[in-house]
Amino acid sequence: MLRSLRSFLVFTWMVVTVIPTATLLIFAALLVGSDRAWWMFAQPWLSAAIAVVRIIGGVDYRVRGMENLPDRNTGGRVILCPKHQSTWETFYFPSMTPYPLAYVFKRELLYIPFFGWALASLDMVHIDRSARGEAWNKVARLGTKLMDTGKWIIMFPEGTRTERGSQGAYKSGAARLALATEACIIPIAVASGRCWPRKSFRFIPGVIDVSIGPAIHSLPDESSGELIARVETWIELEMRRIDPDAYSDEAHPA
Repeated sequence: MLRSLRSFLVFTWMVVTVIPTATLLIFAALLVGSDRAWWMFAQPWLSAAIAVVRIIGGVDYRVRGMENLPDRNTGGRVILCPKHQSTWETFYFPSMTPYPLAYVFKRELLYIPFFGWALASLDMVHIDRSARGEAWNKVARLGTKLMDTGKWIIMFPEGTRTERGSQGAYKSGAARLALATEACIIPIAVASGRCWPRKSFRFIPGVIDVSIGPAIHSLPDESSGELIARVETWIELEMRRIDPDAYSDEAHPA
């Protein structure tokens, strides 16, 4: 009962606050630009959401590997590739990075009242997944442009949320973008499914582990498939380290 009440209060807060925040963000983006609107409204609201989930929902987090995030002045172009198990990480990463992030996401999210409209006013990359060739061209064009303005691109390599303890098919989009732009990829393991399960409106009090890996650079003559395979290997091995209970039923190699 208490857990349900906590979850209800958190989501009520989100619904009540997202409408005025999104409205102000949209007008701010028109008046002072997308970047200033990000720091004025988007980033503070996302930080507040993570705090509300922690304080009211009972979902804390701990992060390892912050030192692996490149310095903005020397790190060059950066693509973040996190494991995707719940909505939590979509709120967390923009709230914790010192630089604006640009998500690559499906355009259907733009149709969500207020939240989607606010996304549309920010400099991000929304794609039509049904038009793969056109989608990739848009990612390459806008991704390069945004990284050249100092933004980091964030792409979920599995494309969608996966259940805790499972593994989706890793898409090559992030690797293709890295090869085209000479960007590095930062692999990130996130065990958010243990506290905010996929497609759930209830929190499970506990701690979400986040592990940020060292930058992965492309090798000479490496294909996008080979590059994303290295990203996948790091993330999936790290997931089994930070959330071993979720993978306890797996057969262990001899």
